[in-house]
Amino acid sequence: MNDDQPGVVYLIGAGPGDPDLLTVKGHKLISQCDVLVYDALVPNEILELVNDGCRCIFVGKRRGHHSTPQLKTNALLLELVQEYKTVVRLKGGDPFVFGRGGEEAAYLKKNGIAVQVVPGITSGIAAPAYFGIPLTHRLAGSSVTFVTGHEGIDQRRPGVNWEALVQAGNTLVIYMGVHNLFYIVHQLLSYGRSSDTPAAVIQQATVIGQRCLKTSLGKLVQDVETYKFVSPSIIIIGETVDFQIEECAPPPAAVTMPIDC
Repeated sequence: MNDDQPGVVYLIGAGPGDPDLLTVKGHKLISQCDVLVYDALVPNEILELVNDGCRCIFVGKRRGHHSTPQLKTNALLLELVQEYKTVVRLKGGDPFVFGRGGEEAAYLKKNGIAVQVVPGITSGIAAPAYFGIPLTHRLAGSSVTFVTGHEGIDQRRPGVNWEALVQAGNTLVIYMGVHNLFYIVHQLLSYGRSSDTPAAVIQQATVIGQRCLKTSLGKLVQDVETYKFVSPSIIIIGETVDFQIEECAPPPAAVTMPIDC
């Protein structure tokens, strides 16, 4: 940079995987930025949008692999924005939905750095939509709750009140829940959710390898194991699953996302 003023960090959501679902503003900033810091679920086709002089840095987190600690990522962004005018922090889905974008934005603002957020289509909306599953429906559900599936694995996180979610009824959309599915289903059934409640699990939505399984809450764990569903997957539980319009499912993009086996 030519002056002593720090640059700007853009927190951009890459969407669910299909590059065509990236926002116009996100595309523009990615193609013009000086440095790009990206996560694990950002496909190569989006990374290829950068200009020839752009510096690309991977800081993704993947189960079973070495991960970049969040504090280190925060410090890296602060360091880069002192050197580069336009820094893009690229996250899969939406940066403020289970992406820790709020923590990064707060850290940067605390240190006097300008931050702009560019929303992305979160997988919890994109996955069911691609397979024609409405998350709300006049005849089946007037509300929807997005919840992390990490509860029970990392007890340092704030607890998910599964009992309250059961009492509230309507649609649940669970992120990152495959590895903890037995616990989640047990909680829901224990607090009174019917085993006959419709359920679906969607893997690799919008890209090559996408598939959808419809079942019931009581059979969900067994069916996920039988058909070998793995992360990244979205789980939908609620009556709206039965209102699926299967003809809505478009062909997947010619993009392969990394999976966590």
